[in-house]
Amino acid sequence: MSTRIDQGVMDRANSWLNGNYDEETKNAIKEMMENNPQELTESFYRDLEFGTGGLRGIMGVGSNRMNKYTVGAATQGMANYLKKNFTDLDIIKVAIACDSRNNSDYFAQITADVFSANGIKVYLFDALRPTPELSFAIRHFGCQGGIVITASHNPKEYNGYKAYWDDGGQLISPHDKNVITEVLNIKDISDVKFAGNDDLIEIIGEEVDNIYLDKIHSLTLSPDAIKRQKDFKIVYTPIHGTGVTLVPKALKLFGFEKVDMVDEQATPDGNFPTVKSPNPEESAALELAIKKAIDIDADLVMATDPDADRVGIAIRKGDEMVLLNGNQAASLLIYYLLTKWKELGKLTGNEFIVKTIVTSELLAKIAEKDNVEHFDVLTGFKYIADIIKRFEGEKTFIGGGEESYGYLVGDFVRDKDAVISCAMIAETAAWAADKGIGLYDLLLDIYVEFGLYKEKLISVVRKGKSGAEEIQNMMKDFRANPPVSLNSSKVVVINDYLTGISKNTETGVEEKIDLPSSNVLQFIAADGGKVSVRPSGTEPKIKFYFGVVAPLVHKSDFEKVDAQLEDSIGNYVSDLGLD
Repeated sequence: MSTRIDQGVMDRANSWLNGNYDEETKNAIKEMMENNPQELTESFYRDLEFGTGGLRGIMGVGSNRMNKYTVGAATQGMANYLKKNFTDLDIIKVAIACDSRNNSDYFAQITADVFSANGIKVYLFDALRPTPELSFAIRHFGCQGGIVITASHNPKEYNGYKAYWDDGGQLISPHDKNVITEVLNIKDISDVKFAGNDDLIEIIGEEVDNIYLDKIHSLTLSPDAIKRQKDFKIVYTPIHGTGVTLVPKALKLFGFEKVDMVDEQATPDGNFPTVKSPNPEESAALELAIKKAIDIDADLVMATDPDADRVGIAIRKGDEMVLLNGNQAASLLIYYLLTKWKELGKLTGNEFIVKTIVTSELLAKIAEKDNVEHFDVLTGFKYIADIIKRFEGEKTFIGGGEESYGYLVGDFVRDKDAVISCAMIAETAAWAADKGIGLYDLLLDIYVEFGLYKEKLISVVRKGKSGAEEIQNMMKDFRANPPVSLNSSKVVVINDYLTGISKNTETGVEEKIDLPSSNVLQFIAADGGKVSVRPSGTEPKIKFYFGVVAPLVHKSDFEKVDAQLEDSIGNYVSDLGLD
């Protein structure tokens, strides 16, 4: 057996066999040793990393799997760090939620037990809840941290563990790295306190839902338009996830009376039986909803991922329903928000929006028109939350978003929020309908006013150790030999977010980028196009974000100009050697 299995794998497996682990776990390890060496290797070739966002992995036995022990160690590390940080408090408090995935409620209970065993007060949701409600609960109860058990849109075999700080946002520097250090300092599972203290665990539920929903309802800007469009037809699917708990209630609270659920996907189920992947970014996940929308002549489809922090939408174009990407949905939402804020006299010159550096520049152009400040941040909604926190009490956050289908309106949640987004996207659609147009025509109007912005994401997958090395070498090559031109347009700016330097290639002038260091490169062409390159933080791939733009004189020219921009992206791909 030793000739077939790496010694490091055997050492880790034997440490579990000889350690303070339950017999069921030990029997599973013995079974793998005898009959499934490949699975043993996958389960023990490394420790499941507590990354900057927490844990994410396949569920099962082993150091590289999501299980009672890896979740327990992560929680013990978080507990240790909280206790070091908040020494002035009599009681430290955390909130915990989970999604519909298999074992999510079990892992949530383990997390609650470990925190409470460490003398930390726990607010534990009584059943599955959307991730953004966890963010809200942290702030509502004055907690110092929070955990949500979810693997977002990953396949059914996965689960995960997202960690939050006292502002309701996911951990950022220095807290993310410091928690990782505390987790790594746990050398023996006996250091994890699993015996929970029920006196410190408070079960929360509908009373928090109602407060959260009331806050969401306070965001409405066009209640009269919704009253006139109360029969506006919407199809909604939670894709077997947590959105079913609150999205229909939020839509009803706003005044929408014709919301049809996709019955086959309305029951929470961690096996996600009707889809290959419960990811609203993928068209297949919305197939059932689109079919229903066509059958009942609905104008809007919305689909949320399992933890209800992201939403995908489809809108009516004549007799068909067309999918929008995250950039398009964000542009519609921001355009509506700023238009209504201006119309209602709410713009004072002290408001702002936030987007990530890989999200469409169209959002910035829309903000610029109304003299609303915009901020660019690194990929990850935790950085949007950090900007909101930084200007709390000084400036007013209107909304923000990222191309990966995550949006936020208002500042009482500090993470992307599909419950809020569904309500506000539906309101945008009702507002447009009240003016006699659909969202598709509204989007074309925006393109005519600001330019047709087209984006595309291409991911290059490179698995395993050799793949990781290849990805790093690709980044090195792009740094050493950046493209001179893209689609025959000269590259005029190179932003290197790892070194924090923005270089003008024409003048040679370099400026500092005021963002945390991150392994991202960005090439900006003279014609306004850009490419952003970054290795994924959660998957074995390198991502290329393309963005091009051209004037759109008339809506009737859309298909022609869109095709030209598609060709431009194709040329970008060739220029980067990706075809």
